[in-house]
Amino acid sequence: MSSVAVIDYGMGNLHSVAKALEHVQPGVEVRVTADPTLIFSADRVLLPGVGAIRDCMGEIRRLEIDKVVQQVIDSGKPFLAICVGIQALMRHSEENNGVDCLNFFAGNTLFFGTDLKDSNGEKLKVPHMGWNQVYQRTAHPLWQNIDDGSRFYFVHSYYVKSEQPRQVSATCEYSVEFDVALSENNVFAVQFHPEKSQKPGLQLLKNFLNWDGKV
Repeated sequence: MSSVAVIDYGMGNLHSVAKALEHVQPGVEVRVTADPTLIFSADRVLLPGVGAIRDCMGEIRRLEIDKVVQQVIDSGKPFLAICVGIQALMRHSEENNGVDCLNFFAGNTLFFGTDLKDSNGEKLKVPHMGWNQVYQRTAHPLWQNIDDGSRFYFVHSYYVKSEQPRQVSATCEYSVEFDVALSENNVFAVQFHPEKSQKPGLQLLKNFLNWDGKV
């Protein structure tokens, strides 16, 4: 039986993520845990996240999840980060007057701003909340059986911007073009909520559970 550890540091939509994983692969062992032993022994690891980045990074460092994440990544094990999880992997976030993050991906998390407008000049609300099209920029096993331009579900006021174009696996547009999926070796990270994104989101989770961490 394959296993996946969903890292529990008190800041993720853990129940929904766990149920979605169980739905796409019946019989998979889902471990919602902060125990390093249980995390390291799982076949795959998922880092969720919701809320303010200051609180997320505070708990990640207090529980030493930062060290756990680094060891998992170094091991070559398939690793997926979602929502604030992708922001935690960046160098720095503008949120909460500036927060240093895990610095796995070169780049920062930026505020959308307060004067966003669409192509017709209509004002856009922040947070960016709801469905939006995701455009695949690189081929990747996690995009298998997902059409380019598929719609995924978002809830966020800050967006990531990578300094390494080769790591950008998908982008989206909300007044500005921004990165919504980054990848490097055994790591894949997304801004949207796959567990709330119906068919394409569930397919991405299914692909993750079948991914060997190689591209």
